Amino acid sequence: MIVLGVDPGSRATGYGLIEKKGGTLGCIAAGEVKWSSEVPFFERVHGIYRKMVEIMRRFEPQEMAIEDVFFSKNAKSSLKLGHARGAVLVAGVECGLRIFEYSPLEIKKAVAGFGGAGKEQVQSMVKCHLRQDSISSLDASDALAVAICHLNWVRYEYEAGRVSRT
Repeated sequence: MIVLGVDPGSRATGYGLIEKKGGTLGCIAAGEVKWSSEVPFFERVHGIYRKMVEIMRRFEPQEMAIEDVFFSKNAKSSLKLGHARGAVLVAGVECGLRIFEYSPLEIKKAVAGFGGAGKEQVQSMVKCHLRQDSISSLDASDALAVAICHLNWVRYEYEAGRVSRT
């Protein structure tokens, strides 16, 4: 099974594709969709949508895991994050993926064992889980962490006799 993990953001949206074969996880691709702050916001949102559709059609994942909304002190930043998430979600629906959402706490606990783990610690643990020497960026490693979290959750769901997250 191939899972697309996404860490949405209006300036940088990380993505990571992981394939699970048996009990082994392998990184297929990872990267980020980056934008200059000079690009109008509406063009960034449209670009995120287009790039996600392109990635989904190229790699044909069956499922997508995306980081859920978290609340920040800056309402404007939260709204922009919501727009980026929306673009990714619409792309996933258009491409027929099963979509799952995980909180930042769930993701960090699944990958690093600690909900307060920093980005560098998450990246280090993602490299360990995937047996990678390096990962291109923190946004890409965060996206891979979302996919790892999902694959761990799916394993638990199957073992418990449930096949989808409710």
